[in-house]
Parts: sequence; C-alpha cells; structure tokens
Amino acid sequence: MGTLVAPSLLAADFGNLERDCKMVNASDADWFHIDVMDGVFVPNISFGMPVIKSIAAHAKKPLDVHLMIVEPERYIDAFADLGSDVLTVHYEASTHLNKTLDSIRGKGMKAGVALNPHTPVDLLEPIINDIDVVCIMSVNPGFGGQRFIETTYQKVSKLRGIIEENNATTLIEIDGGVTDQNAKRLVELGADVLVAGSFVFSSENPQETIKGLKNI
Repeated sequence: MGTLVAPSLLAADFGNLERDCKMVNASDADWFHIDVMDGVFVPNISFGMPVIKSIAAHAKKPLDVHLMIVEPERYIDAFADLGSDVLTVHYEASTHLNKTLDSIRGKGMKAGVALNPHTPVDLLEPIINDIDVVCIMSVNPGFGGQRFIETTYQKVSKLRGIIEENNATTLIEIDGGVTDQNAKRLVELGADVLVAGSFVFSSENPQETIKGLKNI
C-alpha cells in the first residue's frame, strides 16, 4: 500500500484555507487530517462544523477527522453528514467505545481510536479487529508544533505485533511532531499513516515536503 500522508490543517493558514486545501489536493498527500478540539478534553478550541463544511467543499481527498472532544458519540451523525471518511475518537473520552465504533461504521465511515502518549496500546487488543485506524499521539494533544515523544517508537512496534497476532487490518497512524528525521523509523516499525502539520505547512515548498514523506 505504501505510506499514507495526511497533512494536518491545524497548521494551515486559516486566512487562506481554500489555497492550502488546493495545495493538498495537488500534492502527493492521501488524506486531509482535521483536528477538532473542544476546549474541554484538550485546552484549545479549533475547527467547528461550518469551517469543516468549507474544507469539505474544496477537499478532493478523504477527510480524516480526529475528535479531541468529550462525548464524541453525540456528534457521529453530524460528522458523517459533513463528509468525513475516517472518524477517530479518543480512547480516554469514550465510555462505551465498542458502541461508538459500531455507530461510526454504521454511518459508512472508517472507525478510528486515538491514544494519548501515556495510554498503553495493549488496551486495544480486545477490540483491535473492530478498529480501522489507531492514531498514536506522539505529542500531548491540543497544541501544534510540539516535539516528538521518543517512546512512540516502542508503542508502534508493540501495536504492530498486536495487529499481526490478531490478523487485523488496522492501520497505524502517527500524529504529532512527524518530520523527515523520524518518519523512516516509524514506517520501518509499522506505521501506515503519517500526520504532519507544522513540518509541511511551515516548509518552503509544502508539496515537495509531502512528496518526501510519501517516498520515505
């Protein structure tokens, strides 16, 4: 399949979102990564429904929506209606995770589960076959531009083992601090999807930067 690259629009220029969406469309990127923050589960507040609707109108690639919010199950229908292709909820925010994943898939979306840096991947083993994407947070959620947490490598390796032992088709996504300095090792250990925000949008040539990650 090759490595998938999902530029994070949290690092885009909010005054020029249409321009940045068109750049991602024209690039080798595979998905648009959209972080939804509520100011409760994480300190910051990011995109609301109207902004995502605007992004969806310009995006020609799948929308990978990452809910960093409490009670994510309340919004499954709304994000399905917005055109989300992947909908990821946090393990730490989901009281009835099985039910939430079923609801996401029932709406025709891929179901994702995100793990904060200190949440062990072992917790997902009982339901790994019900998860399409595991998003391993390699920074503390809520802020862009943070440094990559080194223990992420061990988590990727361990999760890859769990996926293979259970004959699952789950993809491993890495979110936070991904650059050309750590991408190769992450992919070698079993990562399938690289989310990159600041590294892409702060670079001199974002399309070339995306291409570099894609061909790592």
